[in-house]
Amino acid sequence: MPAAEVAVSVDLVHRLLVDQHPDIAGLDIEVLANGWDNMVCRLGDAYLVRLPRRALAAELVAHEQRWLPVLAPHLPLPIPAPVHVGRPACGYPWSWSVVPFLPGEITARTAPDDLRSAALVLGEFLAALHAPAPPDAPANAFRGVALARRAERVMLHVSRLDGHVDRDAALRVWETAATAPEWDGPPLWLHADLHPANILVDHGRISAVIDFGDITSGDPATDLSVAWMLFPAEQREVFRQAYGRADDDTWARARGWALALSLVFLTHSADNPLMAGIGQRTFRAVLG
Repeated sequence: MPAAEVAVSVDLVHRLLVDQHPDIAGLDIEVLANGWDNMVCRLGDAYLVRLPRRALAAELVAHEQRWLPVLAPHLPLPIPAPVHVGRPACGYPWSWSVVPFLPGEITARTAPDDLRSAALVLGEFLAALHAPAPPDAPANAFRGVALARRAERVMLHVSRLDGHVDRDAALRVWETAATAPEWDGPPLWLHADLHPANILVDHGRISAVIDFGDITSGDPATDLSVAWMLFPAEQREVFRQAYGRADDDTWARARGWALALSLVFLTHSADNPLMAGIGQRTFRAVLG
């Protein structure tokens, strides 16, 4: 895990809240996660505080602060749109956020009770999210782009995993996806990091979508790849019908994105069993 570029702590969170949001500064603070990009703290019963640990993550938080309040009213599931925005202070150099606490467990650990219902819910969510994005939507060099731009990384990952995955089958899937025509519609809003660790389940139902740090615009096939991460073939078709506008070319590219992302998870998750498991399941579904 990358080292923090600044020191983050419960004491820092408290001082920032006292300085900028004193009305909630008296709530209990508890560290929930200290991840690659952010320290996340529970703040009372209703909030989370997200503080970037690295400059790269600070840029992603800024994107969430700018765009999630714009998108949230149009979406059928809750997303962590900031309710308070923090600014650099107390020796801390970046913007930070207070977001609503969204109850639930990630689907990577707790599957929905009814996969057909989950496929409907998630397909409808993406249909709502995938609206044309404005010209100043955040750019992302790796997601939402033409699938051909992933080819070099796919080949690299396949070579690194040789002996651990069915190389020939993976390359056949990739070649089929790569021959599909590129997206020729307007750039659409994308979550761009939609996988089972960023989808919540509460009381057996998909209840929220989180972690929009990679939000961008482009080819919707990037997000539609989640179908192979979550659903068997029958429910993938339910998901596609609920989404309503994935033509055969877009669906072929989505399968290619699912393959590419599964290889990323498998290559870079030696110390992360959760993401390795997502990679394994997705790879099997793509080849199935």
